Amino acid sequence: MGKNVTQKLIENHLTSGNMTPGEEIGLKIDQTLTQDATGTLVMLEFEALGLPRVQTELSAQYVDHNLLQEDFKNSDDHLFLRSACKKFGLWYSRPGNGVSHPLHMERFGVPGKTLLGSDSHTCAAGSLSMLAIGAGGLEVTMAMAGEPFYFKMPKIWGVKLAGELPEWVSAKDVILEMLRRHDVDGGLEKIIEYYGPGLKTLSAMDRHVIANMGAELGATSSIFPADEAVRVFLKSQGREDAYKEISADEDARYDEYEEINLAELEPLIALPSSPGNVVPVREVAGREIYQSYIGSSANPGLRDFAVAAFIVDGKQVHDRVSFDVNPTSRQILENMVEAGILAKLIHAGARIHQAGCGGCIGMGQAPSSGRISLRTVPRNFPGRSGTREDQVYLCSPETAAASALTGLITDPRTLDINYSGFKTPETIRLNTEMFIPPAPENGYHELDKGPNIKPLPVLEPLPNKLEGPVLLKVEDDISTDEVMPAGAKVLPFRSNIPEISKFAFNRIDETYYERALDYQKQGSFVVAGANYGQGSSREHAALGPRYLGLKAVLAISFARIHLQNLSNFGILPLTFVDPEDWEKIAQGDVLSIPDVRNAIRTGSRVKVINLFKNESYETEHPMTPRQVEMVLAGSLINLVREKEIKAGKNESKELEFNT
Repeated sequence: MGKNVTQKLIENHLTSGNMTPGEEIGLKIDQTLTQDATGTLVMLEFEALGLPRVQTELSAQYVDHNLLQEDFKNSDDHLFLRSACKKFGLWYSRPGNGVSHPLHMERFGVPGKTLLGSDSHTCAAGSLSMLAIGAGGLEVTMAMAGEPFYFKMPKIWGVKLAGELPEWVSAKDVILEMLRRHDVDGGLEKIIEYYGPGLKTLSAMDRHVIANMGAELGATSSIFPADEAVRVFLKSQGREDAYKEISADEDARYDEYEEINLAELEPLIALPSSPGNVVPVREVAGREIYQSYIGSSANPGLRDFAVAAFIVDGKQVHDRVSFDVNPTSRQILENMVEAGILAKLIHAGARIHQAGCGGCIGMGQAPSSGRISLRTVPRNFPGRSGTREDQVYLCSPETAAASALTGLITDPRTLDINYSGFKTPETIRLNTEMFIPPAPENGYHELDKGPNIKPLPVLEPLPNKLEGPVLLKVEDDISTDEVMPAGAKVLPFRSNIPEISKFAFNRIDETYYERALDYQKQGSFVVAGANYGQGSSREHAALGPRYLGLKAVLAISFARIHLQNLSNFGILPLTFVDPEDWEKIAQGDVLSIPDVRNAIRTGSRVKVINLFKNESYETEHPMTPRQVEMVLAGSLINLVREKEIKAGKNESKELEFNT
């Protein structure tokens, strides 16, 4: 039987395990991607390993999230990351160069390679037929050290695309259709592979839009074949020599099947506050808006800005609407200038922001409280925009620009404009100067650490008995943005765990931090519903609560990356055998797990006792044997350090973990 693209990529990089869904496998990682919101911890973790240089074919560090410089913290961290790249041998993308995902696709993406990134939208590189996966920072640290990446072999979900997109419908509507059908957990433990005749009409950047937001489905990754569209893209970037054709065999099979007729799609929109809350634009047309935002890693291509400029050309946006344009790279910005796109947007009233993530992660451009903000970003979790009572809708650039003109949610098909579409020129202006290559191996480089960069906290091994209060009980689909917020107030502390921990769960319960301090040494629990920890890969959502004493999370189910992050930092993840037991536990109950080390070492079932209610619950841990060892040791870092000390390597390294 023939192989699909995913099977070929995994087989070519497999270091351990069998390609059977549910079995843990190890993959050789060719490239890594880090961004500044997660990269500072990655560099501190890599320093703690004691290795002189990264062991990958290529590793790149981007500065795209924390660009606002309200004080010294972000700018100091930029210098730290620059020095770490020199010391450890990474490419460095300077502040203002742009968003990591489209930049990596332009400069470093190679069909057939593996890419592991400390950002959940790393999967966007699947558009170039890379096996690209988002992971926690510590997983990326280990990949930089030359270690395999371990995860459970997903099912491969084949999605056949047929037909051609109609006028005013674009790639964003394709992924919104997937979310409309399957919601935010429909892709859990799956890799989505797109194939079929409809691919011929989708450019590489169209595919980027779809692959990027595969993360919103909970998918491990999304993959496209490497075909003519990929060759054309790489040629436009001056890298045609990186192209090689990769396609599924004619008799390839998939674990699951889906089909989308592109010709039948219409403009779609995700309502607050979930990417899976999708309806046709026509159903909500007429609602008054305050903001219309174009850009982000989810719609980063030149065509996304060009189409918006075409719609507003010669007009003025509604005087109530903040029309925010967030160029995704300096290269895109230069091409917008050269093609006259930027001038059209500016004349129409657009507010132009610097190239980076910006408002997508609440770093500026926060909308008015309770007012509708249309955005082409990938996520609309509560408060992610920087406004606690936000009303963020996700849509295509066509819908965002049309609505900016009218001041109301508008189906772009209703505009009195002759649609001409946009085709990216074969030759574009390139800008590679903002990338700083790795320094020579023999050079000595000191790390430039500002006062906000603190050592990693000591993480003690799992005790024999866990006992403490349930400090928080939450429902389904809690995102990492709610566990540990992003935004201009919080992200500057990403390299200072004691400080950033003060924001843990504060969008859910502002009293959590103060209450957690009372049980920091004893330990505490969180009880959660299904799909706990969806969204961002930021490991601060595990490490911050861990610092405050969180020992275990009892949930109906976990999102993939957050489950790994909990294990990485020694937090015990448990799932209810009977989901109805979630109803029986209340915030404030005191839970106990006696002999917990033996319980997780010898089996998957763990008995949890509620001392307040004199009842018990059957749970099981979803960890692999490797993850169990991490939790027992207190963290993956402890586990690696213990092994190296036993082997006689870097016996003094423990000093680097002291607070």
